Amino acid sequence: MENKNLTLVVLAAGIGHRYGGLKQIDPIGPNGEIIIDYSLYDAKLAGFDQIVFIIRKDIEEIFKEKIGYKAEKYFKVSYVFQELDSGLPKNLKGKIKRLKPWGTAHALMLCKNVVKTNFAVINSDDFYGREAFIKIAQFLKENKGASNYYNYALIGYQLKNTLSKNGFVSRGICQVSQSNFLEDLREIKKIQQVDDQIKYLKDDQSWVSLTGDEIVSMNFFGFTTSIFQELEKYFQEFLISNQNDLTTNEYYISEVLGKLVKTKTVRVKILLTNDKWLGITYQEDKPIVQAGLNNLIINGEYPSNIYQELERLIKSN
Repeated sequence: MENKNLTLVVLAAGIGHRYGGLKQIDPIGPNGEIIIDYSLYDAKLAGFDQIVFIIRKDIEEIFKEKIGYKAEKYFKVSYVFQELDSGLPKNLKGKIKRLKPWGTAHALMLCKNVVKTNFAVINSDDFYGREAFIKIAQFLKENKGASNYYNYALIGYQLKNTLSKNGFVSRGICQVSQSNFLEDLREIKKIQQVDDQIKYLKDDQSWVSLTGDEIVSMNFFGFTTSIFQELEKYFQEFLISNQNDLTTNEYYISEVLGKLVKTKTVRVKILLTNDKWLGITYQEDKPIVQAGLNNLIINGEYPSNIYQELERLIKSN
């Protein structure tokens, strides 16, 4: 039987230090649309009917005003709050001085009691393209699981199409089999394009060259609810292995997936997309994203007013 109900989990608790503010709510479209508006539009067309926003309590009011209340017209909406003490063992609560959340895997782990269907995960400040939503929705609808491993998926992009011209980025580099399954996933930090060369700074000491053709994860995953028990298990390992520095190190979804693949606990299908990823890491990236979205509107791939079109589609149904 197909999984008819699909949930979209939106990672939106990040502060956006490099960008200089809450980039999740920064207007980017011709009518004041923000990036997440385009993702919600694509999600609706792809068949998602439930949204879970992961946010911080201190941005709840402005987030709901700018995003949540609009989304509630078209989806069943829930909120999960990622706070610094959320999900921590009692002996650590209130004792660790952190300035930012624990990372994407920690955020997703907190959704255990809210998400009850097959689901996808995205960043709130990335534009993924409609093909990505359609492909992952189809995968989730058909995912029946297996007796000896979990079936997951991720949307894969070419590294060279995901870089910023304005500074470093971090990317999950995928090692992909000939049949398009994930063999390894490593989070690489401080990747930068300089002229025609793409490199990353290894251990803050030496530059390592990349081709740009590497397949990368942009935090667009497809999961079953089985992932939650794995996230909880590996979070305990993370806390132990990082006990000497729990103030800055982050717990990433990509790193958990890499471990699950190596232990043959999961099979992760790489769903390649031809759509162009657009994202804002730095303030200087904004006009580039605006120009990219404007071209998509001019070409008729997106309406000039996202929410007017959603209203029309709902009325027509």
